[in-house]
Amino acid sequence: MSENDDLKLENLENSPPAEAEEETAVEAVAADEMESDSHTASDLEAVFDIPVQVSAVLGKSRMQVSNLLKLGRGAVIELDRKVGEAIDIYVNNRLVARGEVVVVEDRLGVTMTEIIKADRT
Repeated sequence: MSENDDLKLENLENSPPAEAEEETAVEAVAADEMESDSHTASDLEAVFDIPVQVSAVLGKSRMQVSNLLKLGRGAVIELDRKVGEAIDIYVNNRLVARGEVVVVEDRLGVTMTEIIKADRT
C-alpha cells in the first residue's frame, strides 16, 4: 500500500459514521426548536398571572322547573354520560380538553386525556 492509501484509510477510520452525522443534525434541529419554544414561553409571561375559570363537566341533564323544585337531599339526577366516559374540561366556557376523574388524596381531580384544538374563527 502507498502512503496515500494509508491516509485514505485513516480518514475513513477517524470520520464519524453517516448515522452519527444524521443524529447530530437531528440534535441541532431539536435544539433550535427548543430555543424557539423558550422564546414563545418568555413572550407569554405577561399573561401567566391572568386568572381563568376551569370547569370539569361530568354530564348534563334537562328537566322542568317543577321537577327541579321537587328535588331534595339524596335525590339522584341522571346525567347524559355513561360510567367511564370522558368528561369535558372547559376554560372560560370554551371546551379545551376531555379527561377522566381521578382521586388525589381526599379530593377529586381530572386527568386530561385529549386536548381539543378548536378553529379560531
